[in-house]
Amino acid sequence: MSTPSRTDPGTRHGRNLTAGLLLGLGTVAFVDEVVFHQLLHWHQFYDLGTPAMGLVSDGLFHAFSWFATVASLLMVAGLYRERTFRGTAFAAGWLTGAGFFQLYDGLVQHKVLGIHQIRYGVDLLPYDVVWNAVAAVLLVAGAVLWTVTARRPGRPTAPARA
Repeated sequence: MSTPSRTDPGTRHGRNLTAGLLLGLGTVAFVDEVVFHQLLHWHQFYDLGTPAMGLVSDGLFHAFSWFATVASLLMVAGLYRERTFRGTAFAAGWLTGAGFFQLYDGLVQHKVLGIHQIRYGVDLLPYDVVWNAVAAVLLVAGAVLWTVTARRPGRPTAPARA
């Protein structure tokens, strides 16, 4: 039994999805860090300790977002070099990764673990509803596109002849 090559349709599809997932995770983590942590000062990644612990946790969170982003971009460069980049599969991964991270943050970190909230000193319900609704829309859109692209992994790359 031989191992599939990097250009096999299924492998190509999976690599595009993985690159998109990583960029989706990295993008949403980066936006969360910059907008909600640094610009608005609404919270830190870990609000249950000292301000120094919060700052260190933000630094680690920021490093995670950049590692995911750089790993994704390296994968995309390889896919382009091999001429196997597929935008729809990549977009499916991006939407899924972005939605997953947002929903994980909103449900697990905010509610289950309680390590931080979106904002303090306000009624959280509207913030939680919008946060998790955006996450659900991204995740569902990604899952639908993922399913559509998975059903046609061997789609021809050349335009159809008339």
